[in-house]
Amino acid sequence: MSTSRSRTLRLAVAAAAATAGLAALMPGAQAADNPYERGPAPSNASIEAVRGPYATSRTTVSSLSVRGFGGGTIYYPTSTSDGTFGAVVIAPGFTAYQSSIAWLGPRLASQGFVVFTIDTNTTSDQPASRGDQLLAALDHLTGSSAVRSRVDSSRLGVMGHSMGGGGTLEAAKDRPSLQAAIPLTGWNTDKTWPEVQTPTLVIGADGDTVAPVGTHSKPFYNSLPGSLDKAYLELRGATHFTPNTSNTTIAKYSISWLKRFIDNDTRYEQFLCPLPSTSLTIADYQGTCPHTS
Repeated sequence: MSTSRSRTLRLAVAAAAATAGLAALMPGAQAADNPYERGPAPSNASIEAVRGPYATSRTTVSSLSVRGFGGGTIYYPTSTSDGTFGAVVIAPGFTAYQSSIAWLGPRLASQGFVVFTIDTNTTSDQPASRGDQLLAALDHLTGSSAVRSRVDSSRLGVMGHSMGGGGTLEAAKDRPSLQAAIPLTGWNTDKTWPEVQTPTLVIGADGDTVAPVGTHSKPFYNSLPGSLDKAYLELRGATHFTPNTSNTTIAKYSISWLKRFIDNDTRYEQFLCPLPSTSLTIADYQGTCPHTS
């Protein structure tokens, strides 16, 4: 081979190597851009479905094996091929048990979350106590539970019904590192939450006589910082106890909120911004679009 051809070949090889190296540094496919995305691209049908794309299993956590809360049930995707998942703990309301919010376990888990529905220490525990118990359950989930290796401890959220919803706000106030909070027809004697830094979706019900939206959910939402990613969804034709049974509207917007803020999955932004319109199931929807977190 001539010296000229040899030099040309070496230059070509070097150029190819440089190009490959540059390509390795360039943003790749969408999954590489956001390594926390889980599952296929969403559609209205997929987030309204009773079950999402992931097969799930569950494990029971005895109250005798934990401290700070009353045990519960962990629902989780059986697949390990996608790596770890974000997680959410859900608390029941006054006098209620985890069975009252159990429907959310497999429904959310099948969309790509580890979900822990809990019992409280006593059924009469007040919201501040329920907030502490939500955080204790998160710590158990990420630190010593049987599925801790499946959970990304940096991507966590909280939900709760009634006093559990009030506890959700308490937990978000006490732990600003949480990525999402969703109080469901929440009840709390504290009506103002300017300290909350966690993206929060407040869900109320137009027919709620236990925690009327005018004295609970609306003041909660209005008191959250104006700079916060926040939204208010008021269910139409609903009561205080609507979150205790399977509900497509609650599931659809909860999934979208958790995906958007726990997984930073902007594919779900389409369901949140522009703001959803009033409909047969939505009496009111307010929010701070566009979301920037």
